[in-house]
Amino acid sequence: MDRLKTQELVYFVAVAENLHFGRAADQLGIAQPPLSRAISKLERRLGVGLLDRTSRRVVLTSAGKVFLRECRKSLSALDSAVRRTQQAARPQRLVLAVRPGTGTGLLADVLDGYRQYPGAVPVDLVFTGHQATALHDGTADIGLICASEDIRGLDHTELTEELPVALLPVGHALAGRRSVSVADLARDDRFERDCPPLGLDEIVERVVLGQLVVVVGHSATSQLGTRITAVPVSDLPATQLVLGWPRNTPLAAREAFTLAAKRIAAREGSTRSLHSVGPAAAV
Repeated sequence: MDRLKTQELVYFVAVAENLHFGRAADQLGIAQPPLSRAISKLERRLGVGLLDRTSRRVVLTSAGKVFLRECRKSLSALDSAVRRTQQAARPQRLVLAVRPGTGTGLLADVLDGYRQYPGAVPVDLVFTGHQATALHDGTADIGLICASEDIRGLDHTELTEELPVALLPVGHALAGRRSVSVADLARDDRFERDCPPLGLDEIVERVVLGQLVVVVGHSATSQLGTRITAVPVSDLPATQLVLGWPRNTPLAAREAFTLAAKRIAAREGSTRSLHSVGPAAAV
């Protein structure tokens, strides 16, 4: 069978997602008859029915559901290829994906240290809870990721261990504790289990203003002001942080950044511990 064309995949996905030829045609900016002919031709080439059509509705067949899933994968891979090609043509820079509240203090030190390296390039941050996805689809070149997350398909190197601490405004009822539990925090309506997709400065501001209670990695405590208390969270495990990147995608700037990050993490690892936070320490 001849190789399928990208246009055929796009046409099918539009129909499959709309389950309506008219709406799909409008979305694609073409007339409905040629779209119907294109889908019929695609089914003949594949030798299977992808859609059950009646005068009142369009429904995906079992084969159509499988084909839709595979089409989305193929189109996503093509989008990634386009993004990486465009990135290669732009002035060199590094895009780093990071989950808010993860390794924040260490990351700030790494960025500061990396800037001193000969040949360092600008680093753009993408705050996301889906770092691996950002790496796979080409949105980011490297990611700071918890080792407990799904890092299949990525090369990675271990960086450091993060201990969980709760950020509380000074004067909070839990601020005097030696440690707190997630259940303790959950009694506060301001507690968010998932750190919002914001930079550390904005997270700190929201905590200070009494709008947010959140758990972050203990390295963030070195970057905070005097109006926040950091309290260890007793029932959350320490998190191993890694730097990850897509396999078989050499990039000189990423290699230099990784080397700098490992050196800085190793240098600071001996001074970063739960005791540096201290029970109910204002930082």
